[in-house]
Amino acid sequence: MFNHINAHFMSTTAQLNKMVTVQFWTIFQSYFNSGEPGGAALVVKDNRIIYMDGFGLADMKTKQPINTKTLFNVGSISKTFVAYGILKLAQERKLSLDDDLYQYFTDFKNTGIAKKVKLYHLLTHTSGIPDSRPVKEQHDFYLTAKDEENFAPLKQTDALQFEPGTQYRYSNPAFNGLALIIEKVTGKKWQQYISENIYKPAEMKTSTITDGPHPETGVSHGYVLNDKKEFEELDYGEEPTFAAAGNGGVWSSVEELWNYEQAIQQHKFLPVEWIDKSRTPYPFPDWKDEIPQRLGLSWFINKDSMGHQMIGHTGAQGGFISDYCWWPEEKIFYVLLCNIPKPIQEIRKRVYEAAKMIR
Repeated sequence: MFNHINAHFMSTTAQLNKMVTVQFWTIFQSYFNSGEPGGAALVVKDNRIIYMDGFGLADMKTKQPINTKTLFNVGSISKTFVAYGILKLAQERKLSLDDDLYQYFTDFKNTGIAKKVKLYHLLTHTSGIPDSRPVKEQHDFYLTAKDEENFAPLKQTDALQFEPGTQYRYSNPAFNGLALIIEKVTGKKWQQYISENIYKPAEMKTSTITDGPHPETGVSHGYVLNDKKEFEELDYGEEPTFAAAGNGGVWSSVEELWNYEQAIQQHKFLPVEWIDKSRTPYPFPDWKDEIPQRLGLSWFINKDSMGHQMIGHTGAQGGFISDYCWWPEEKIFYVLLCNIPKPIQEIRKRVYEAAKMIR
C-alpha cells in the first residue's frame, strides 16, 4: 500500500514538474518571436537546472539563432566581477576597503574629496561623487572612451552631492575607477586579473571581458526597434560609454553565469566570510537617504511583498538587457539575457511564481 502511494506521489510530482516546464516555455514564448532579436534563459531549483532555452536571433545579418551558450553583453552585472576582484585583493591584504581614493589617484583636483571617499563607498554607490561625464556634449568621444577616460571627469570634482556613506546614487564611472585600481595594485589589465582569478575557478571558459569593441565570434548583437519599426543595431560604435568595460564589459552566457553563481555559493574564489560580506547590506550608521540601504558590495538585496529575500543585479547597455536573481530561501536561481529590451521585472515575477511550484 505504501509503495503504491509513494509511486502515485512520484508520478504526480513528475506530472506537475512537466506542467511547470511547459509553463516556462509559454512564459518566454509570449515575449520572444522567431526571426527577431531575442534572449536566453536559465532557471535552477534546488541546484538542478529545471529549464533553459534560447529564443530568437543573435545576429540579424547572419540569422544566427540564440542558444544557451550564446554570449551577451551583461551590462551592469559586470560590476559584480569588478567588485569580487577588489574583494579578492582585500582578502589577500593587497588593499583595504577602507583605503581612500587619494592612495590610488593623487591627481584628484580636490584632494580633500579624494581622501574622504573610500573604496567601499564606490562599491556601494554611496561616494557622493557626481557623474560629471559630458556624454551628450561629447557623444562621439564616448563611443570609444575606455575606463580611464570615463573615470577622469570624476577626478575634477569640486563638491560632493552628499557626505560619503549617507545616501545612494548609482554610479557607472565609480566602477571604471575600481577597475583601474585593480590594475594599479596587480600591474595587470583588470580583465586579465578577473579571467585568472574568477573566470578560471568558475569554469567560465567562453566568457570574456572587452577592452573596446565587442568579441567577433559567438556573440549576440544588441538591437532596438526604431521609429520605422525596424531592428536597429545598438552596441559598440552606436552607444556612448559602451566601451567602458569596468561598468559593463563582461560578455557571458546563461550557462556560464550559472557556473559563476555556483562558484560564488561554493566559495571557489573567495572564502565564505567575504562572499557573505558581498551579499549583506553594508552598514552605514549615518544613513540619511529616504531609500533604505539595500546594497551589499555591488549586489542588490531586496525583499518582495511576501518578505522573500532576493539577491541580484540587472544590466542594460545598448540593446542588451539582463536579469540575474538568486532567492536563497527557495533556492531558486534565474538568469535572463536579452539582445533587445524586454520587461525583465514582469518576466522575473512570472518565472519566480512558476519555479516555486517545482518540488
